[in-house]
Amino acid sequence: MSPTANGVSSAKISRPLRPGIYSPIPSFFLPESEDLDIPSFEAHIHRLATAGVNPLLAGSMGEALHLSHAERATLIRAARKTLDGAGLTHVPIIAGTGAGSTRETIELCREAADAGADYSIVIASGYFAGVLAGNKAALKAFWTEVAEKSPIPVMIYNYPGASGGIDLDSDIISELAAECPNLCGVKLTCGNVGKLTRIADIVSASEFTSKHPRKNHNAPFLVLGGYADFITPSTFANGHGAITGLGNVAPHSIVKLFEISQASRSDASLLPEAQRLQGIIARADFTIAKASIAGTKDLLQRLYGYGGLTRKPLPPISPDAAQALWDHPHTQDLIDLERVSSKVKA
Repeated sequence: MSPTANGVSSAKISRPLRPGIYSPIPSFFLPESEDLDIPSFEAHIHRLATAGVNPLLAGSMGEALHLSHAERATLIRAARKTLDGAGLTHVPIIAGTGAGSTRETIELCREAADAGADYSIVIASGYFAGVLAGNKAALKAFWTEVAEKSPIPVMIYNYPGASGGIDLDSDIISELAAECPNLCGVKLTCGNVGKLTRIADIVSASEFTSKHPRKNHNAPFLVLGGYADFITPSTFANGHGAITGLGNVAPHSIVKLFEISQASRSDASLLPEAQRLQGIIARADFTIAKASIAGTKDLLQRLYGYGGLTRKPLPPISPDAAQALWDHPHTQDLIDLERVSSKVKA
């Protein structure tokens, strides 16, 4: 894909970025070699996409830090092949392209585009967080340059826990949204609902679109939560959905929650059901998130027969902790809900 002089691809985006549920896909590894387990990855991509969940590859859940450049590209190509082969040619791929330096981040954006990604999501490196965290100009310069030079639209990834405590406030994010036409949204894994409300209020205003048009109208600025435990509240604050690891475990349920939450804005009779679903999902999100990537992979192994281990040095979940997570009533309530939700959709 050839960028134009301003760093933005002139090719038309054929897979628009829309409000909804996105999930960071785990990278699966063979138990002995730790090589990529592509068949399990492809099966999981297909499972989630047919449930209405859009994939995000090489994010935190995908252990991006443990992947080489070539492995990231391999996953993108495998995902695109799987989606297209299933007739899901409309489903976009978001690829994680964060790295230590601005230079390498831009390089990863270009490689992701070449491999078939439609959008990228970028986190600031936490290695020099002591310098960057309080330097608004440096943080804005980072995302500004990446957005200008990336051949595909870029999403901001705000996750203090994975970036040395760097936590962008609503002012910085709103300014970047207005100033950088190739930015297509933000994922707020800080879990700050007030921040989401402030940003969503700004970008949802009609004058925002007229004053700050995107480079491509198919890539609007979406404001997405990083967890599934506030989908209903964020919907009423003009949020656009979520990028949630819990979507790996209960894709049908979380899509259903988003759809009913959206519908309840115009039909108040649906709100009690949205609140009921949100309660089950919020409790499960709180419990399962504490078990991190290894816990999610163990649940996938139990539910679907794949999942496996993390890549070293990230430790696996202990057998006792894994059993406790499985037996937890919050987990079991979610599994029961997913069984019902998947049958209803089928």
